[in-house]
Amino acid sequence: MAIIDELLQGMLAENGSDMHMMVNEPPRIRVHGDLAPLDMPPLVDVEVEMLLKEICPDGRWQPFLETGDLDFAYEIPKVARFRCNYLHDYRGLAAVFRVIPSKIATLDQLHLPNVLRQICEYRDGLVLVTGPTGSGKSTTMAAMIDFINRQHRRKIITVEDPIEFVHESRKSVILHREVGQHAPSFASALRSAMRANPDILLLGEMRDLETIRLALQCATMGILVFGTLHTNNAPKTVDRIIDAFPGDEQPQIRMMLAECLAAVVSQLLCRKSDGTGRVAVHEILVRTEALPNTIREGQISSLRTIIEGGGEKGMTTMDDAIFRALDADLISAENAYRMASEKDRFARFLAAEQEQTAEPAPAAAAPGNAGAAG
Repeated sequence: MAIIDELLQGMLAENGSDMHMMVNEPPRIRVHGDLAPLDMPPLVDVEVEMLLKEICPDGRWQPFLETGDLDFAYEIPKVARFRCNYLHDYRGLAAVFRVIPSKIATLDQLHLPNVLRQICEYRDGLVLVTGPTGSGKSTTMAAMIDFINRQHRRKIITVEDPIEFVHESRKSVILHREVGQHAPSFASALRSAMRANPDILLLGEMRDLETIRLALQCATMGILVFGTLHTNNAPKTVDRIIDAFPGDEQPQIRMMLAECLAAVVSQLLCRKSDGTGRVAVHEILVRTEALPNTIREGQISSLRTIIEGGGEKGMTTMDDAIFRALDADLISAENAYRMASEKDRFARFLAAEQEQTAEPAPAAAAPGNAGAAG
């Protein structure tokens, strides 16, 4: 057993999601969004190097020292997998370890909206799951792929860096490919996948222009493509894709996106009001008759109107989702106010909560009693 396994298992015992390691600091774990140090002395440089080098894949330590960055997956058998990122800072080596649960949670277990099941029934198009780092995008996509795997006979190819959730083929056939190990880049893996007769492609990250271009091409060829972006809502997601391309290419990209965009599922994690964990809230845009023309004409601000009018199709704005979580007492007014776009909508709830939790003023002394002691 690697020495670092004890630290990683300690993180799991505390329900941590990430462990941060750096020189001259004790390791810190993230629990329900907050970082806290482990009860141990700071790690010196030789200790950090020993811990990191012991689990580094063969042949990748020296390239990491030269480039200063490395991503890979590490597994403690029958316990969990971890996404590992090695880097350098001004003090020396550093690393972040993110938990990848060994068991894939289902849509039901994650309490995800029913409309996601409908999205899983699509046969083609581009489905984007978006949100900031650590918002659970990979977990949500894994649950959607698991649903398809159990319900349909499809060929699914995942392209990730590194491979995170590992699916066993059930009704579907699933191939996992890792960038750097099975293909030199996302783009090359996508080109190869296009020749492998897939029904579904999952991209761990749409991180560069060429990958985005190929993902759009695949989605217009009759393949259902799942991908992630670090955006917080549907309008910003559409803008991010179009703005990734040079100005002279943007009209053509807008046409492609109008043709193939099937859904945008934006996700945020909010701390539960009872302190027991976090709850996901979602903004959801799905394909409608009005959507292609709205994108084609560049009327991105009108996407909000489509979402607001699409409640019967399962669509919702992020602020509406936050409001429902607040109304159900799942999250605090302070958290809702902080996460919301339209702050004014939540200001009165925040004021009421602050008034409730305010310390009562100390009672005034009775006249003539001041200094009466003794």
